[in-house]
Amino acid sequence: MKRETAAYAVDPAKSRGRLYPEPESAHRSPFQRDRDRIIHSAAFRRLKHKTQVFIEHEGDYFRTRLTHSIEVAQIARTISRALGLDEDLAEALSLAHDLGHTPFGHAGERVLNELMQPYGGFDHNGQALRIVTEIERRYAEFDGLNLTWETLEGLIKHNGPIDVDTAPYGVAEYNRRHDLELHTQSSAEAQVAAIADDIAYNNHDLDDGLRAGLFTLDETRELGIVCDCVEEVERKYPGLEEGRLRHEALRRVFGAMVDDVIAESRRRIAALAPQSPEDIRAADAPVVGFSEALLAGNAPLREFLFTRMYRHTRVNRMMSKAGRVVAEMFPRFLEQPNLLPDDWREHAERAQTPQRARLVSDYIAGMTDRYALDEHRKLFDPSADA
Repeated sequence: MKRETAAYAVDPAKSRGRLYPEPESAHRSPFQRDRDRIIHSAAFRRLKHKTQVFIEHEGDYFRTRLTHSIEVAQIARTISRALGLDEDLAEALSLAHDLGHTPFGHAGERVLNELMQPYGGFDHNGQALRIVTEIERRYAEFDGLNLTWETLEGLIKHNGPIDVDTAPYGVAEYNRRHDLELHTQSSAEAQVAAIADDIAYNNHDLDDGLRAGLFTLDETRELGIVCDCVEEVERKYPGLEEGRLRHEALRRVFGAMVDDVIAESRRRIAALAPQSPEDIRAADAPVVGFSEALLAGNAPLREFLFTRMYRHTRVNRMMSKAGRVVAEMFPRFLEQPNLLPDDWREHAERAQTPQRARLVSDYIAGMTDRYALDEHRKLFDPSADA
């Protein structure tokens, strides 16, 4: 049975379509097709071996970009259903939001952006748009995945409006071909995907940090929202073993954040009284978000994770090594494009330096952690097989 959606939800039957027109599917909505194309893309599969915080080889239990994206999609569907939004669009955006990330997380992106400054820089959101509109080459009639306007709009604008003059590399160029209305708010579905990302990484970074022994559950008691949940579990299940206590507490933190977003978003939507998706896009501020109280409570959590996890000596050392891998590969490939794989070399050897740099950047950005380490070894270790 078809679920009723709100007047302000994006209606797949009224999609603005695709850059290259295609016949509609008899069995799937346009946004379901977008989701499926994203899932079947090479870039999505590679997320399995791209890091969140810990390098891929450090342990099987830590999150990767793939497991993170699946968790974001699950949260987004829950919030979308509660708010009467199109779940398929929110899910597609959630699954696509990290497609542009480099190997080694933000360390890899930071180094690649520095190296690409003379050639337009590097930004993972802009890269995600380029992947789904240009870099993926699977279909006979077009480059990219030919996603709907609504999915492309949400992908590039899920964090809010974009100034075309300062947009990431490739965004303004694509926007001239296919106007994504960069100056407006994104759809409520895209806003849900963005807040679901925040909820997911807040919770799984806590979980991964605890698993890695970077801090203890007792040390998180200084964090109000975590402390409240730990104490609730301890009252209900006295003497519970550490692993179960951690899981029960963190799932309550997770639930509290989701409940807060739903309640606060309903309040904002009621105040705005939107009658269409265009009313959401024309609003002065997002309609989906945390309450002021939860934002205040989240600030110590983000600070705690920053100092105790993201800047932990163990993480810093590994990220320094990872950054060096990217920093050393880039100039080698730029100066010697004959070292690139055959399908990249042919284009790189013919290209002028700016275009060659972008090709090298695309090649490195698409690497998994494991592949990047292996390529670096082949380039710089004389004993490694070519």
